[in-house]
Amino acid sequence: MLGLEPVLASFMMLWNKEYQEHDLVTSSVTTKVKGVALASIPEMGLVVWDVVDHSGLAQGKNSFFVATNVIVTKNQKQGKCPEVAPWGLCKTDKDCQKGFSDQQSHGVQTGPCVKFDVLKKTCEVSAWCPVENRKSPPRPALLASAENFTVLVKNNIRFPAFNYIRRNILPEMTDKDLKGCLYNRYTNPFCPVFRLGDIVHEAKERFSDMAVEGGVIGIQIDWNCDLNRFFHSCLPKYSFRRLDEKESNRTLYPGLNFRFARYSTINGVEHRTLFKVYGIRFDVMVFGKTTVFIDWLIGTNCYSRKAKHNYSEKQCESVQDQKVRHKRPNLPSNCNV
Repeated sequence: MLGLEPVLASFMMLWNKEYQEHDLVTSSVTTKVKGVALASIPEMGLVVWDVVDHSGLAQGKNSFFVATNVIVTKNQKQGKCPEVAPWGLCKTDKDCQKGFSDQQSHGVQTGPCVKFDVLKKTCEVSAWCPVENRKSPPRPALLASAENFTVLVKNNIRFPAFNYIRRNILPEMTDKDLKGCLYNRYTNPFCPVFRLGDIVHEAKERFSDMAVEGGVIGIQIDWNCDLNRFFHSCLPKYSFRRLDEKESNRTLYPGLNFRFARYSTINGVEHRTLFKVYGIRFDVMVFGKTTVFIDWLIGTNCYSRKAKHNYSEKQCESVQDQKVRHKRPNLPSNCNV
């Protein structure tokens, strides 16, 4: 029985993972989007959008943005013009307050109530004129072909407690592999190049629907690594989900959009073209932990168990000795050594 004790003790420690130390991952992420879209924009005609146009706008750490829809207001310049209905609706000049503006205003009221269209009047404003008028995004999305764009996600991880470094571009991958592969959960689960339409599909969404108003998709990379010598494994696992609320009846402002402008000077007067861009932001989130075999823990545990066994054995020998020497056969004993 004594000979089996170390074997059984070691087996139980392996089973209960008493021999392992753990660490959490630290990570950095960079991304590179590729793709070109040809869009027919009513105010501009046929326009080519390349990577600078559709994804050159920074969205924060570990994120990238791809434009999928747009509203364009051309040839704006500083001046005076009617406010857009329903803001600033008026019947007479008394309804307008010179110098007034609020969060919904496109400019600062000048005082007069002026004609907006054949039925309505609005307060005149000092603003970039003409002010942006269209309220809802085009359907279908003008840049829906962004579905076929690709993104290379580069993820470097480190487990600082063990000074272990790894990246999601695996050591055996060549330049040819990266240029030719596309992620597929079943046939190519470790390729770090993703088609945007596939990402959205994996998140159980339709790209054509999401492209209209935009939204936020999470790309999750899980590293559950076993760094033991005999069971070494450290590979990324990708999963995808939508992070924003998509139902317009549940939120006041569904989707994702922002504005930017391109400026020019015509005959000494500054003009701008205003873009209200809708798109999808992709947030890359990295999680990970590792376990590592620690030799001295097994030695310590085995020594502790053996010492405990030897102590129990000596106690039992003492009890048996007292039974014989003092003729006390009823002395209690729980020895099963």
